[in-house]
Amino acid sequence: MPRALLMVMDSAGCGGAPDAAEFGDAGANTLGHIVQACAEGRAEEGRSGPLQVPNLAALGLGGALRLASDIALPGLDAPPRGLWGAATEVSRGKDTPSGHWELAGVPVPWEWHYFPREDPAIPPEVTEPLIARAGLEGTLCNVHSSGMPVLREYGEEHIRTGKPILYTSVDSVLQIAAHETHFGLERLYDTCRIAAEIVHPLRVGRVIARPFVGETAETFFRTPNRRDLAIPPPEPTLLDRVVAAGGRTHAIGKIGDIFAHRGITTLAKGKDDMALVDATLAALEAADDGDLIFANYVDFDTLYGHARDVAGYARALEAFDARLPEVFARLRPGDLMVVTADHGNDPTWEGTDHTRERVPVLGCGPGLAPRSIGLVGYADVGETLAAHLGIPPGRHGRSFL
Repeated sequence: MPRALLMVMDSAGCGGAPDAAEFGDAGANTLGHIVQACAEGRAEEGRSGPLQVPNLAALGLGGALRLASDIALPGLDAPPRGLWGAATEVSRGKDTPSGHWELAGVPVPWEWHYFPREDPAIPPEVTEPLIARAGLEGTLCNVHSSGMPVLREYGEEHIRTGKPILYTSVDSVLQIAAHETHFGLERLYDTCRIAAEIVHPLRVGRVIARPFVGETAETFFRTPNRRDLAIPPPEPTLLDRVVAAGGRTHAIGKIGDIFAHRGITTLAKGKDDMALVDATLAALEAADDGDLIFANYVDFDTLYGHARDVAGYARALEAFDARLPEVFARLRPGDLMVVTADHGNDPTWEGTDHTRERVPVLGCGPGLAPRSIGLVGYADVGETLAAHLGIPPGRHGRSFL
């Protein structure tokens, strides 16, 4: 029986979403604009010249990007050696749970709740019961923001007062930042669990614990002990179906959190994407026939997409690409590997938020003939992996094998 590996480059979209204008993202193209910026010498910090991703190019990245959005891509002309195409999302969100659930065969059937763009964005209906139940002195911030700015603005006051920092974004999310030692990591997790009980019934997709350390605005930094508390998927995902069929699932990175730890057999995390690649290699060594390895590589999104750091994103792509031969070498006859993304986060775009885009779908495996799979749906990715593992079809999508 074969094995399957699904690698999600978090936020590495490729433009062309037919409904991008509805999200204010018409023309956004994460990978395409990075390729163009590198070719034009506009991404020289810590690297230089055209984007160097020969392994992704060999899988068909250039063809996938052109298929998604018909964009000019200098330097991505290598003949594909794998399956290549682009996927379109039907869920009404451009967020992590929506993308991952649909990739795992389950589109989101509801509209997420988003906090308004006003001050405060987090209403008393949320903050008051949270303060009472978690025994807090109060909360700080309570507006739309992003991680490092809120730490620099509120971190020192948080240490003085003990009040956690609450903020949100364009996603359906409530984020709570607190100092690992002054506030306490377990206390932060407990506060987030209470918050999840309050906001999940509102269809807020995630509560995220954002622990940090340091003593001043200049020295604060977030630690790897982030924890996402997500609403459970509305029906069995590919992960559940693999386990029900007698296989094991190996979750790498934040996959366990995204799926509310349902259908997870083993879980490995890491301090950065290179550590997560190491965990993926270890999972390939341990995985048996019928197993699924499902990995998320988050640095593209959190460190470079939201920060609108084109050169940093390019460096991360090149570093990830350089590790792919190690993954290829551990594939066995009959294995199927798929590299894709969950949404976009164009570092050349306005603002700091995710962008609505199609995503590349790149597949390979020993003996797998190269070909274009064309434009597919996110759920088709999950159904393809299910078919490869011999699992009966689900309710959404269809295999492109």
